[in-house]
Amino acid sequence: MKRLLKTTAVIGLLAFDVLGSGTGQAQESLTVVSFGGAYQDSQRKAFFKPFNKDTGVVIKEVEWSGEVAKIRAMVETGNVEWDVIDMEQAEFSLLCEEGLLEEIDWGALGGKDRFFEIAVSPCGVGAMFWGTIWAYDKDVVKNPPKNWVEFWDVKKFPGPRALRRHPKSTLEFALMADGVPTGQVYVVLRTKEGIDRAFRKLDEIKPHVKVWWTAGAQPPRLLTDGEVRYTTAYNGRIYYPIVKEGKNFEMMWDQHLAELDYWAIPKGSPKKDLAMKFLAFATRPERQGDQTNYINYSPTAKDATPHINPSVLPYLPTAPENFKNALVVDSKFWIENLQLLTEKFEAWLAK
Repeated sequence: MKRLLKTTAVIGLLAFDVLGSGTGQAQESLTVVSFGGAYQDSQRKAFFKPFNKDTGVVIKEVEWSGEVAKIRAMVETGNVEWDVIDMEQAEFSLLCEEGLLEEIDWGALGGKDRFFEIAVSPCGVGAMFWGTIWAYDKDVVKNPPKNWVEFWDVKKFPGPRALRRHPKSTLEFALMADGVPTGQVYVVLRTKEGIDRAFRKLDEIKPHVKVWWTAGAQPPRLLTDGEVRYTTAYNGRIYYPIVKEGKNFEMMWDQHLAELDYWAIPKGSPKKDLAMKFLAFATRPERQGDQTNYINYSPTAKDATPHINPSVLPYLPTAPENFKNALVVDSKFWIENLQLLTEKFEAWLAK
């Protein structure tokens, strides 16, 4: 989702401390981990700074690229340095199943009924809905593709492409480009024949993929620099330059990949109580609503909707027109297949 400002997938060092009142005294702190860029900037404005102002707690920010091995190592060695982590759905579900995350006190969050059902888990709470779409610059492209089949049609729609260097989303898009309806994608992908079919479809477009991006900040830069004609992207990373920089980018929502990020607390965090206090704050309806002023990801709390600026609603992944033909990520599939398909994808890419 989204992701790092850096163009390589690395663990970021502490990037930003939200300073307190300037008393010169040591203050309580909480280490919160997220994905950098415009997304983390939105969290800083909607959650981190207001939480600091409300409680005096200093938020120490860390950027990461989603590798679960880092969390496994912390928990298994008992050296848990991170207190709250924003993570994608598949990685979150995997760590939850492995028992590496703390249980959520839903009473402290106002109860499960406040949230959309998919945002409720024993060991995490939905942070926001987001989508992987594809985008282009309307100043450059006058006759764009309309769907994944056409995205793959490099003769009718020439120009270099960029795709995410990850099997999740890339394999789903390949199957839809091969004509598989959204409702059948994971049925097909659960078979060996379906996986082979997806990679054969990727074979077709591979020579035309100029950049396999690894960080969410890359796609808008690729469009701005004219390095590629079309790119997959996290929707919030394209929206930000549209509204903040006046870019003439267009997001294509048809058959986009919809999923959630979750807030979670690693097992053994010495600051679990404070972490729960932060989660209660970050899931307040007015806080979730405020985040949409800075990035177009959708709240997970039902009572946040009245706090969303009406002008932003059409740009959200869960807007009816945007969501009607979305493919919701099957996290169970990716729990079962993430490691195997990542290895297969990297081997295919290296050919």
